[in-house]
Amino acid sequence: MPLVDMPIEELFKYKGISPCPEDIDEYWDSALAEMNEVNHNAEFIKKDFPSKAADMYDLYYTGTKNARIYAKVAVPKNVEGKLPAVLMFHGLSGSSCEWSGLLKYASQGYVVAFMDTRGQGGLSEDVGGVSGTTYTTPFTRGLEGDKHDLLMRDVFLDTALLAKIIMGLDYVDETRVGVTGGSQGGALSVACACLVPEIKKCAAVYPYLSDYKRVYEMDLNKGAYEGLKYYFRHFDPTHKRFDEIYEKLGYIDIQNFAKRMQAELLMLTGLMDVTCPPSTQFAMYNKVTSKKDVIFYPEYGHEGLKGSEDVIFEFLSEL
Repeated sequence: MPLVDMPIEELFKYKGISPCPEDIDEYWDSALAEMNEVNHNAEFIKKDFPSKAADMYDLYYTGTKNARIYAKVAVPKNVEGKLPAVLMFHGLSGSSCEWSGLLKYASQGYVVAFMDTRGQGGLSEDVGGVSGTTYTTPFTRGLEGDKHDLLMRDVFLDTALLAKIIMGLDYVDETRVGVTGGSQGGALSVACACLVPEIKKCAAVYPYLSDYKRVYEMDLNKGAYEGLKYYFRHFDPTHKRFDEIYEKLGYIDIQNFAKRMQAELLMLTGLMDVTCPPSTQFAMYNKVTSKKDVIFYPEYGHEGLKGSEDVIFEFLSEL
């Protein structure tokens, strides 16, 4: 079998090489406490969309740093009793899917919410406010400032707050909520499931934002991770702050708080992935202690995985 990374048997043993800050639990407990103090002021605005299966809503809510976050929401018509829900997250620089894309789950009787990541291709705000560079990939935002001002900290909290809002609806069964996404969306699904232990199922396709140092070691700091290369070139050209930078990135490395997940995890991995290398994904996967499984695509890289949408649909149908 051709490989761009470790053999499969080694992947299942790999625990990552990026540092984990000693106060990682306190960091995220504090972040969640901050989020819970936010007046999210959620506003659902009904959308005129010709669906016989669901009513569509624009959802706006206020997240940390006072950013107004946007999500598309579909609610099945003629709701009776409490319904399961699916939260969805998109890839880097993208946005939520078209309205018709929500019908896949809504037609099955699921409430669906698809969040736009702040400052990317959708309608969620980027309120700025970080010290230093805003250059290239978003995970470098805030590295020059306080650890509590890392942009991805707030993005991860946006996912948790979305879960809190949707799970708080009278017609949603908060014990039957799943999350899913690919690449950045896979990372946000993992983060959401880690920060909201009530999440029941997590389907993550080649998750991003894991084991940054491993990406650097493999000389794959390009594409989605190119911010690593350019950050060092511009702001630490002689690597005097090398350890400090990776220590701070450790707060927003999903492998470092994966132990918090209680959801059932399904991960889908292309073994030829040079954007989010398989080993980085397994650094997170191997730290999850809840029920989990992985499906390999040996000849696939960071691309559409044939049959994966049906696999995920079946996985989440068990909600």
